[in-house]
Amino acid sequence: MKHLMMTAAAAALVAGAAAADGHANLKFAPGEGPFSWDAYNAWAESAPDLSGVEITISGPWLTPEWEIFESTLAYFEAATGADVKYTGSDSFEQQIVIDAEAGSAPNIAVFPQPGLAAVMASQGQLTPLGDGMADWVRDNYSAGQSWVDLGTYNDADGNPQMYGFFFNVNVKSLVWYNPENFEDAGYEVPETMEELRALTEQMVADGETPWCIGLGSGAATGWPATDWVEDIMLRTQSPDVYDAWTTNELPFNDPKVVAAIEEFGWFARDDAKVNGGTGAVASTDFRDSPDAMFDSPPGCYMHRQASFIPAFMPEGVEIGVDADFFYFPSYADKDLGNPVLGGGTLMAITDPSDGTSALMEFFKQPIAHEVMMAQTGFLTPHSGVNLEAYKDDTLRGQGEILLGATTFRFDGSDLMPGAVGAGSFWTGMVDYVGGKDAQAVADDIQASWDAIK
Repeated sequence: MKHLMMTAAAAALVAGAAAADGHANLKFAPGEGPFSWDAYNAWAESAPDLSGVEITISGPWLTPEWEIFESTLAYFEAATGADVKYTGSDSFEQQIVIDAEAGSAPNIAVFPQPGLAAVMASQGQLTPLGDGMADWVRDNYSAGQSWVDLGTYNDADGNPQMYGFFFNVNVKSLVWYNPENFEDAGYEVPETMEELRALTEQMVADGETPWCIGLGSGAATGWPATDWVEDIMLRTQSPDVYDAWTTNELPFNDPKVVAAIEEFGWFARDDAKVNGGTGAVASTDFRDSPDAMFDSPPGCYMHRQASFIPAFMPEGVEIGVDADFFYFPSYADKDLGNPVLGGGTLMAITDPSDGTSALMEFFKQPIAHEVMMAQTGFLTPHSGVNLEAYKDDTLRGQGEILLGATTFRFDGSDLMPGAVGAGSFWTGMVDYVGGKDAQAVADDIQASWDAIK
């Protein structure tokens, strides 16, 4: 993807604005690096003069994300003269409710997932972003309608409106592996689910163990299996069926869901396919689960887990060399595209002011994403960014998976009531890998949902 360089005149314009407003120390000098300077300059030339205007933002990001986000905001400040103040909190979700009810909400809030934003929208505590933003997202984000849907909630009158603009995404639909092990054994990375299943069977036939799976997580034991089931639901059912499942419009014990659980069982409930046998699946901590990929000989060859798992891999493992990943593939014969499961943070206006609309326009600009991409584990579905801006090849590869998505959906258990998504679903998956029938497990989970209705 070609990136455009800022002209000398434009660089002078931005540098002059930066110096005039006390923001001379931009993280990346105008005109340098793999950033979309011409697009930024075109926006900056028409941006409003917001000298003396203060814009407040609050969210969950703490150091170092806090400082990185502020380095991005500096480019908005340089172009407009505004003063943007961000406040991070590890109790953001409680604080934003308190502030909104007290009439002291920030101008913009950064929500870690849609649930609370939807509640606040229904209470009239958010300001709609308008049809223009929805149209822009459809045209400029991969799987654009998915992001519009995820940011659209009912207002106080029950009318759906777009309130949330997603900024920073994580990807869960990944399979991690040791490239050296694959090369030594002559295995190739599968591109379809049919090929992944065939590879699993080939490894067993070769006397190897295909998978490392661990569900242990203290009081949260079982959640890694819910991610498996969610990914499989997206690969066997249409997005609207997945959405109906997360709201219980489709009962949890529907045959479609039971089939997805059983497909997870095809991988996890076979002693020959799982490191340590099925008895070790529930007792192995998810943080320790990938370790066996680096044993000699390897204890397993593949591990399905989200983008954060490298933080728990053994010391000395170099990502991109000793460990790499591929997309948890879709079925070639189901015509459901390339769905991606994950999460993300969204921007919403909680107190509109002169500067909030201009700042939301800035967040559309490629550079607002690229400055983040260059410094941290930031992923974006923005199709206009320069992929070369990513900090490393690992993030770039995940960014490419995100851009290749035809559908994006949030972790389903996070969208369900806590008693289900963080309760009976977790424990039900532990029961299932322990040998309980899938239909019986699904019936129990549905009963727990019925009990809170």
